[in-house]
Amino acid sequence: MHRPTPAADLGLRTAHQFVKDSLRRAVLRGALAGGARLIQADIATDLGVSITPVREALRDLATEGLVRIDPHRGAIVSTVSLPEVREVYQLRRLLEPAAASLAAPRISADELGRAAVLQAEMDGELDRARWVELNRAFHGALLQAAGSPRLAAIVGQLQDAATLYVALSVKVRPLGMESGNEEHRAILAAFGSRDPAAARLAVRRHLRSTMESIEAADGTSAM
Repeated sequence: MHRPTPAADLGLRTAHQFVKDSLRRAVLRGALAGGARLIQADIATDLGVSITPVREALRDLATEGLVRIDPHRGAIVSTVSLPEVREVYQLRRLLEPAAASLAAPRISADELGRAAVLQAEMDGELDRARWVELNRAFHGALLQAAGSPRLAAIVGQLQDAATLYVALSVKVRPLGMESGNEEHRAILAAFGSRDPAAARLAVRRHLRSTMESIEAADGTSAM
């Protein structure tokens, strides 16, 4: 793993967040391949931190689905599983368009503005891992407007579980990030018009497009 700036030099960022961000981006870029063991002592040495923030970061990444904790082997980078991603996207296609139809008429100018800022960042982002992180924040920002904390939490868990597969999607599509940005702009336009039907349709199309890319990549690419 490329050795980044030690956590001690990062000012306001906590060691925990620094380790989590570093590992997440290494996984999403493919620098840490599926099945790789993550040895806490080695990570702590590489990143210039103690064991405690590494342990906390690995626990968080396990919650997001990027890492799994094996009782015998410790932390291991998750591998791509087509049955798993099909289940995740089946649930997302059930819940996320419905959440979008609730959120679109309710979304405030400030909430819409925050989503637009995230999309503008994605438009100019070339780093795949950072784009995937912005993508997660974009979808989460829009659906907060649904006014249902429980629905937002459930959908957020599914979006976290999809992160590894979103990274695969933009890796294998020649214009993956560009296509994603176009679909996001359509979602933003639907939310901007406060049209629940248009928002529901734009989100459904986006999820279908991503899933089709993942299925096309099955057996041809690995993280």
